[in-house]
Amino acid sequence: MCFDIKNKGELEDSQILKIFRIDHYFSFSANLVHLNIEFTIDEYFLSLKKTFMVGIIVVIIISWLILRFISKEQLTVLGIKPSRNRFIEFAAGFLLTAIVCFINLFWQAHFKGITYTPNPDYGIMDALMGVWWTVRVVLFEELVFRGAILYLLIRKIGIVKACLLDALIFGIYHWFSYEMFGGSIIAMIYILLVTGAAGWMFAYAFAKTKSLFAPFGLHFGWNLISIVVLSSGPLGNQLFIPNGAAIELGGWTTLLFFLWQVMVAPGIVTWYLTKRYSRAISKDTSQGQL
Repeated sequence: MCFDIKNKGELEDSQILKIFRIDHYFSFSANLVHLNIEFTIDEYFLSLKKTFMVGIIVVIIISWLILRFISKEQLTVLGIKPSRNRFIEFAAGFLLTAIVCFINLFWQAHFKGITYTPNPDYGIMDALMGVWWTVRVVLFEELVFRGAILYLLIRKIGIVKACLLDALIFGIYHWFSYEMFGGSIIAMIYILLVTGAAGWMFAYAFAKTKSLFAPFGLHFGWNLISIVVLSSGPLGNQLFIPNGAAIELGGWTTLLFFLWQVMVAPGIVTWYLTKRYSRAISKDTSQGQL
């Protein structure tokens, strides 16, 4: 994993923080597409923590209105009511993507000659703020992309088509959130595939579990490790900081990391949920025949 962060004091013409931003769902690496892409964020971007809170409230209100006037249902159909099973689904999703993300970033660091060292200036309040920022971002995106609209789409066109459409929209959304729309076609395709795979995983988890707890756990697990723990995101240096000059990866190695990010976690989630809920349906059917 390779990215460059500059201290604000080193900037000459503006207070913009320049950062090679790692995709916060499935780690984005310029070496994977052999491009030199740099994203810029400033104080406005960091102030989005307030915007996300307002956004969450707005999305909740809009979701309630959509469900109330279109399907005559309440927000609880989105599976937001806590239960033991839903907490287990959240924890399982969180652990899975956290482990996959950790392995992915450490493998990249190993092959690129990078090491991680603790951030000496990082305190408890920094960690809490980073976690809280991540929670708000994940919650906002889950309510938007795995909320009322996906719920209605599943009822209208079925699970597979609805989840594929959600994944496509989720990928396209990241063209704009990463300010890549209209740029390199290769980079846009890469972002679409990587974030689209994540979008499929989150949407399929919502569809099968009928709850936002599972997709939230999957989403939060990856974001927490990549952004807060290993400093691969828009918040800059966090708990552990990468050190060393990165070695450019070879073609086969970069392909390996790309496949790992796109296929491992989404593949495991799709396989497990399909098997689990197919078995549950079969069991219910056999009991009904008795």
